[in-house]
Amino acid sequence: MSNDRQATVVAHAITVDVEDWFHVCGAEQAASELSGQGRVLHTTSLVLDLLRSCGVRGTFFVLGSVASRHPELAPLIVDAGHELASHGWSHRLVTALSAQEFADELLRTADLLEQQTGKRPEGFRAPRWSLSRQRTPWAFEILAQQGYRYDSSLTPLALIGDPSGPLLPHRIETAAGTLWEIPPLVTATPLGNLPTGGGWGFRFFPSAIIRHSLRAYQRQGGSGVLFIHPRELDPDGPRLRLGLLREFATYGPRNSAAGRLAALMRSFSFLPLGEQVSTWQTAS
Repeated sequence: MSNDRQATVVAHAITVDVEDWFHVCGAEQAASELSGQGRVLHTTSLVLDLLRSCGVRGTFFVLGSVASRHPELAPLIVDAGHELASHGWSHRLVTALSAQEFADELLRTADLLEQQTGKRPEGFRAPRWSLSRQRTPWAFEILAQQGYRYDSSLTPLALIGDPSGPLLPHRIETAAGTLWEIPPLVTATPLGNLPTGGGWGFRFFPSAIIRHSLRAYQRQGGSGVLFIHPRELDPDGPRLRLGLLREFATYGPRNSAAGRLAALMRSFSFLPLGEQVSTWQTAS
C-alpha cells in the first residue's frame, strides 16, 4: 500500500462534467450544428471503464441536453454505482441567464434525469464555473429552493473565478436554506493558485504537484475535488477551431488524462460528493 493511501484521513472526489467535445461556452451555434457528430457515449464509457477498473465511484454532472439526446447515458452512470448531478441544460454561462431561465434549466434537467433514472440530482456545477457571489447571488437561493444540497461551481482561480475565495468545502447560507460549496482542487503558490484539479492543468503540470496538493488538502481535513470531461480520455478526437490560446484552455494538450487519473485513484481514497456532504451534515 502506498504512503499516500496510508496518509489518507479524508476522501477526495472524482467528478465528471458530462458534455460533448463541441460544448464550449460561447459556441452554442457550433454545438447545435455538430449535435449529430457527438462522441459523448463513447468517451463517457471510457471514463466508466476506468473508474470500474480502479474500484472508484464518482460524481457525474450531466448536461440536460446531452441526457435528452442520449437517454441511455444517465442510466449507464447510475447502474455503474455513480452519483448523478446536474450540469444545467444548455451549457450557457449562468451569467448569461436570467434568474428565471436558470431556475427553468435546473428544473428541466432534474425532471429529465429523475424520469430516466429514478434519481433526482442534489448537486450542481455551472458551465465554466460561472456562478459568482457578486454577479449571480440569486443562483444559490434558487439551488436551495429546488432541493440541491451542494454546489461545485466556485473556483479559486483568477480570470474565471475568485482567487481569494475559499479553497476548502464550506457552507453558503441563503434565505431558502444552506448549501455546501465544494470548490475544485487548486495548488496554492506565492504567485497564485494553479489549475491542477482538472482540465488542461491536470494534464500539463507535473503529477507530483497534484499529489502534493491532495495531501495538503488532507492535512486541512478537506476534500480535493478533481474534475474531467469525457473528451479528455479521447486525445485524438475532434476540436473546435477557437484560436490557439482559447483552444488550449478549452481542450488542453493532446494527451489522455486516463493514466494520471488511474495512478491517483490507486493512491488516494475517493467518494462521490453527495456521500461526503451527508457525512458533513451528520457531523455538524
